[in-house]
Amino acid sequence: YHTPRNLLLALVGEVGELSELFQWRGDSEVRAGLAGWSSDEKTRVGEELSDVLLYLVRLATKCDIDLADVVLDKLLKNAQKYPVDQCKGSREKYTAYKTAQNKGDANSKSEERR
Repeated sequence: YHTPRNLLLALVGEVGELSELFQWRGDSEVRAGLAGWSSDEKTRVGEELSDVLLYLVRLATKCDIDLADVVLDKLLKNAQKYPVDQCKGSREKYTAYKTAQNKGDANSKSEERR
């Protein structure tokens, strides 16, 4: 009875609940490890993260997508788009970096414009 659409909407709802926990806190209040947060607050964050993960896994299953495979593929693509030696510490879009893949993308885009 859980359709992909319903699972997606439930997932979005859970992300909303997670967002509420961070909503009115400034960057200085949300540091790595949630320093300064109470154990109850951290528990709530963990519970909401668990809800998000459970819906995400269920959605992937319903869509017949192997999350482990697609995550590994995505990591490989990102490693090609964002070579560490050029990208570390930068917030530039992947098109700003000189990689073999990007050069191919640029060539295909210029050919499309012709």
